[in-house]
Amino acid sequence: MPEATAPTDDGNGVQIDLISGERMDGLASMEKIRIILDGVHDGNIVILEEGLSPEEESRLIEVTMAEIDPDGFNGIEIETYPQNDARDTSLLGRIMGQEDTAKLTVIGPANQIETLHKDETLISALVSRK
Repeated sequence: MPEATAPTDDGNGVQIDLISGERMDGLASMEKIRIILDGVHDGNIVILEEGLSPEEESRLIEVTMAEIDPDGFNGIEIETYPQNDARDTSLLGRIMGQEDTAKLTVIGPANQIETLHKDETLISALVSRK
């Protein structure tokens, strides 16, 4: 699948990458993480239609921590809804196919995104331009 090319940034806006579940289907975990972090490194806000598995979220945080640079990349801010604890994630629930992976995830540079409010139906964030 060809990569999207971003228009030239004139410094007056924030680019938001909305990534469909279809695009992420079939990718290995590290490929998903690279797509996300490459966008965030560029200063973009990344929104995933279907979110990541708990293991992928943990790995994303691990890779992010390894890439933090005091003079450059400050890390990520990540918010997901619905909240994970609202689902049946027990072993029996997963075996019976009751694990719900449909969730929206918002990821952005830690120095540009601040979560103002989060509940089961809404993520409200303030996004600033560096």
